[in-house]
Amino acid sequence: MNIGFIGLGNMGAPMAANLAKAGHRIRGFDVAGTTAEGVTPAASIAEVAQGADVVITMLPNGAILRQVADELIPHMRSGAVFIDCSTVDVESARYAAQAAENAGVMAVDAPVSGGIGGAAGGTLTFMAGGSDKAFDTAKPLFDIMGQKAVHCGDAGAGQAAKICNNMILGATMIATCEAFALADKLGLDRQKMFDVVSTSSGYSWSMNAYCPAPGVGPTSPSDNDYKPGFAAELMLKDLGLSQQAAEMVDADTPMGALARQLYAQFVENEDGKGKDFSAMLPRFASRGRDS
Repeated sequence: MNIGFIGLGNMGAPMAANLAKAGHRIRGFDVAGTTAEGVTPAASIAEVAQGADVVITMLPNGAILRQVADELIPHMRSGAVFIDCSTVDVESARYAAQAAENAGVMAVDAPVSGGIGGAAGGTLTFMAGGSDKAFDTAKPLFDIMGQKAVHCGDAGAGQAAKICNNMILGATMIATCEAFALADKLGLDRQKMFDVVSTSSGYSWSMNAYCPAPGVGPTSPSDNDYKPGFAAELMLKDLGLSQQAAEMVDADTPMGALARQLYAQFVENEDGKGKDFSAMLPRFASRGRDS
């Protein structure tokens, strides 16, 4: 396929490179001037769209997605597919999908899970929203860039799945870190804590696959001084999106709201910015009940 790729940052660059390695012709554009292995640089968004069967975007937020969609879609041919892999608010995803539909372009919102490592290794999970035809066209590309793609429903459904997933992730990571900090103060060895919880009813991905305690469980960012695999500020962004969505549909999400509040405090008022989201453990470990 002739594929355009807009947004060649930490996630987009390895995703584009994997498509190029698979034999697709990739033309890429990034406002920062970055590129990726096997990708032919383009001078503009319009140039990316020229002759493209598919255009993929990986962008920072919904406002930028709307701007790029407005600039990109008029230059895409009818019947082409626009795949947005950014994590944005549901309304922005639906805005882009409607703009595409109006122009005769198929659209898929397909945010990802798996982080930078998953992007590099081609092991991402895609949560996709859009028509059956659009998803079927995009699926072979998802299979190159990732290990799983789930068609969640119509436009916006991919974003809905992503923010619900990450609301759970943020809340369970906080609970896991709190429990380790409590175990410390109770004199319970962290390895013993892991051995019990990871095989009992308290197990979770945050505990079993991404343990926030250094030297415990599989290797994770905690073993690398909490250098981010998934930065705390990105978790804060996703928790913000979850609360924006909850307000939009009048959903009661007190745990999600509190998780957002705690990550905001960690990132904005403490030393959490630039650290992995699991660095909540040393934060709780250093605090008392009334801190």
